[in-house]
Amino acid sequence: MNEIIHPGAGLLFMKVGTHAQESLADIIARKRKEIDKVGHTMWGYGGNTCHPTSMVQPFARTYAARREPIHLVMEEMVSNHFAEPLCAAESSSDGINWQTIPEAIEVRGSRYALVIRDLRAVSLTLPLQQTMVPVGPSTGRLGARYVNGRVDKACLTVMDKAELLNDVTKCERPIHLVATMADPYAVFLRNFRPKTGD
Repeated sequence: MNEIIHPGAGLLFMKVGTHAQESLADIIARKRKEIDKVGHTMWGYGGNTCHPTSMVQPFARTYAARREPIHLVMEEMVSNHFAEPLCAAESSSDGINWQTIPEAIEVRGSRYALVIRDLRAVSLTLPLQQTMVPVGPSTGRLGARYVNGRVDKACLTVMDKAELLNDVTKCERPIHLVATMADPYAVFLRNFRPKTGD
């Protein structure tokens, strides 16, 4: 356990790699530049397991109410994501009211995005057998059983002790990147504009 992964911590776990024809190393470099320019950035993603308003926002706000941070913890994986590298032009925290995304921030090939204010390389281990899903239809499900198959992201709470499992392999996940999430935590994306960055 450490300052990020410890009992009671709120984590959003995500597997990351090549996205919208851009290598992870290039994405990281670009995102750090965006944070330097704007003070925050958006990390794009898809799928329904971390829906902005029904999953991520309620989860993150429980920690915000306690003045505790919520961290995005990322495991690097090999991926081949060939979506067109189009940049979202607008974001919305509720799907109703939309704002223009700053020109300095590019969110490519994504339906949703997490809002983060830093991004750093780490070498940590996430014991999924010591986590559980705290929100949504899978509430109470052990993280090691939930993050399986095609599920590559999840809102998780770290429990006091690990459960002993004999039916799940790959419980210990290497974490390579960590970011601190910022209000409004997750947003919807729409419309497109040409990319301007590196």
